[in-house]
Amino acid sequence: MAREQLAVLDKLDKAKTQGYHFLAIVIAGMGFFTDAYDLFVISIVAKLIGRLYYTDPTYKNPGTLPPNVSAAVTGVALCGTLAGQLFFGWLGDKLGRKSVYGFTLIMMVICSVASGLSFGHEPKGVITTLCFFRFWLGFGVGGDYPLSATIMSEYANKKTRGSFIAAGFGILFAALISLIVAAGFKSKYPAPFYNEDHVRSTQSQSDYLWRIVLMFGAVPAALTYYWRMRMPETVRYTALIARNTKQAASDMSKVLQEEIVEDLDRAQDKVMGADQWGLFSPQFAKRHGVHS
Repeated sequence: MAREQLAVLDKLDKAKTQGYHFLAIVIAGMGFFTDAYDLFVISIVAKLIGRLYYTDPTYKNPGTLPPNVSAAVTGVALCGTLAGQLFFGWLGDKLGRKSVYGFTLIMMVICSVASGLSFGHEPKGVITTLCFFRFWLGFGVGGDYPLSATIMSEYANKKTRGSFIAAGFGILFAALISLIVAAGFKSKYPAPFYNEDHVRSTQSQSDYLWRIVLMFGAVPAALTYYWRMRMPETVRYTALIARNTKQAASDMSKVLQEEIVEDLDRAQDKVMGADQWGLFSPQFAKRHGVHS
């Protein structure tokens, strides 16, 4: 990064906390919210999936997912998340935060819906397709999570940058949605306890319950996509990575609602003179490897 701050970045760092900051919080916070919902909701619905597809009426206790199936269903999205973080983190630096973030949200919407539409009514078919779509859902989450944090931090000023990143409560909301949908189904389709009637205690309509809960993850992702596409690319990316200081000043002028004048020739010299060392380069290790 250049040692002397660009005028547009200096304006951003010193700007008072105002409306666009809170819009960034809402957008990136919704991203965190959606990530947590999509990743952890499976632990809530897994018990119902086991009850529906692995119950043997001749057994005393209701069915549960076998350990290997449970591990696959709950862990496959985390594997996708790891791969997505590596891929989309790199791609976000190449193509920009806005476009890549939009792509990850579209992927999350499609895969959330597809997870709820897992094919068939037999355990093998349902679990196989569910794992397939949840891997790609996790892949999208892996891109959304770091990009949400990056977008929030790059829109924030110096004073509030750290506190802005601490947002999101999707895990609690996943439990809340599950309880609401379950209460609705219980009211509409009452059934006896398992120890009273092994067969009738598991209604066939319950198959819709877990699907609805999983598909609901598409709603906040779709809302986040709409609002994110209305915001310009982050000024730090435009100025420092895309090296378009004129566009950065124009975007930030609209956001701050005040004209920002940038000496384009001087700004270009600052940007071109900025350190461009790679993460694993000797120069980076020498400059940042040891801190006193």
